Amino acid sequence: MRIVIKGGNVADFKNWDFKPKDILVSDGIITKIADNISDKADKIISAEGLYVLPGFIDMHAHFLEPGREDEEDFHSGSLSAIKGGFTTVCVMPNTQPAIDNPGMVRYICKRSNEVNLIDILPVGAITKGRQGKELTEMARMREAGCVGFSDDGNWVEDSLLMRRALEYSLMLDTIIIQHCEDKSLTKNGEMNEGTYSVMLGLKGMPATAEIVAIKRDLELAELSNARLHITHLSTKKGLEEIKTAKERGLKVTVDTCPHYLILNEQAIGSYNTNAKVNPPLRTENDRKALISGLSSGIIDCISTDHAPHSPEEKDCEFASAEFGIIGLETAFVIGWKLVMQELIDPLRLIASFSLNPAKILGLNDRGEIKEGMRADVVIFNPKVKWEYTSGEIISRSRNTPFLGWQFEGRIRDVIAGGKLVMENFKHKEEET
Repeated sequence: MRIVIKGGNVADFKNWDFKPKDILVSDGIITKIADNISDKADKIISAEGLYVLPGFIDMHAHFLEPGREDEEDFHSGSLSAIKGGFTTVCVMPNTQPAIDNPGMVRYICKRSNEVNLIDILPVGAITKGRQGKELTEMARMREAGCVGFSDDGNWVEDSLLMRRALEYSLMLDTIIIQHCEDKSLTKNGEMNEGTYSVMLGLKGMPATAEIVAIKRDLELAELSNARLHITHLSTKKGLEEIKTAKERGLKVTVDTCPHYLILNEQAIGSYNTNAKVNPPLRTENDRKALISGLSSGIIDCISTDHAPHSPEEKDCEFASAEFGIIGLETAFVIGWKLVMQELIDPLRLIASFSLNPAKILGLNDRGEIKEGMRADVVIFNPKVKWEYTSGEIISRSRNTPFLGWQFEGRIRDVIAGGKLVMENFKHKEEET
């Protein structure tokens, strides 16, 4: 299909501005960017007054296939991603069974091709069964299609094992993605440890658990000279450790999630299980520090940690509820709230969803609107106001603390690999 996008404000990272341009997409590639394109096309999309952005890349999501397709599968997860503007999603290995061998990696790649909506990329487990005892066959898994390795949800506690994983990752030219949590400090924890947890009578999870884990991993990254990516950062002190490490020249990158940028621990309110996440929502000072870290570029990118759960796993007493929320459909518009509040530059936000994760993952064919790049394109209308309701949700799960929130700005069109994939669930909206 040949598609021409007319007159949109195209994100230009080289000049760090937006330029009104036409774009020609042909055979899945951005083939021309010019002031006026009159080439014949199968589809012409008017984007005047709208933003034309690179397709978003999520480094950290859970589609739960195989094992819990009742909560999310590749098809529903892909549709949820598209609604949020994501054209590439990295799926974490906490499936049943875990993505801990080459056969499972090939299965993920095969299912991505069968669904054929977005690019779904497997992150393999560091250790077999994510048990932290024995390394997986990382070389064979990398050859099969892994873009990185993580025991997501489980910190690799054994320091020697973690050192070896980093050394292997260096040889394989890939990254280790770490969930930093010393679980000996958070056992049976339910929310951030502090005054608010005491008020609610809930067992706390101290910020120290994240900070201690980050410090150890940074030391091992320096020792091995390998690339380390710290995921879903939640603490101010953790951010300070990463800032210092970057200044020392370590190959460390980091992401945080939209909920840590927009919510604090008080979102739990009267025991709202939809605000129960791991790491937990932290203090207001932590939240402000993360916004500052994103604005200054210390935080490289935003991931969703999209974690679907059934009603039974959330509609229960707080202690029994599972950790996690869905996030693909609201991630960018939550970030746009920070732009509207003038807390972050719009191009910095866009880069955190596209350019930066592409660089970290070594995806050199995407992340920017440039001639020759894969045609992953998002058209964003900043003028639409809308309410996030249960009926809006595309995911198979509904566990989100953002129901009833009002948003300004909405994804209107998504092109993934040259295919216009947003048409199946257009919304009738009036600009305000």
